[in-house]
Amino acid sequence: MTTKPSDASTPHPDPSNPSTPSDPSDPFTPPSADDARAQRTYTSLFRIAGRHAATDGQRRRQVHPHVLGPHEAVRLVSFLLSGAALLDDGEPEVDRADITAALSLVPLARAEMDELEVGLLEMARGRGMTWPEIAFGLGLQTPQAARQRYERLASRTERTADSAE
Repeated sequence: MTTKPSDASTPHPDPSNPSTPSDPSDPFTPPSADDARAQRTYTSLFRIAGRHAATDGQRRRQVHPHVLGPHEAVRLVSFLLSGAALLDDGEPEVDRADITAALSLVPLARAEMDELEVGLLEMARGRGMTWPEIAFGLGLQTPQAARQRYERLASRTERTADSAE
């Protein structure tokens, strides 16, 4: 029995190195989690938009009538599941894949909310609001807690922005 020499010109991904691209034809190499997550994000938005925001009436349920954002897609699926929004005639029922798509968008929606909150906190400070006033608005007990929240969110959104570039 002879064995074939391995083809040295074919790059083999290193599973211990997440920056190495995975070979989709190799069933023993796990897919890149980052690539899969990015693909799921866009696929999730298109899926929910196509199934539940395809008509003008359906899109009017959204904050942005022409573009379905991640938080809107998550909210829409949640509202349809809970009965807070009703399906149009002929609109498909929310299925497990819709729920999975919405769950895939939750981290992105959370990051958007973090960015909105940081921006709002910075604008509040720019308009002269004090940390005690901000703490009250956020429902926090102390000004120190509000400032720490801002610092934590600002740090997290900086890291997110740096990784997006």
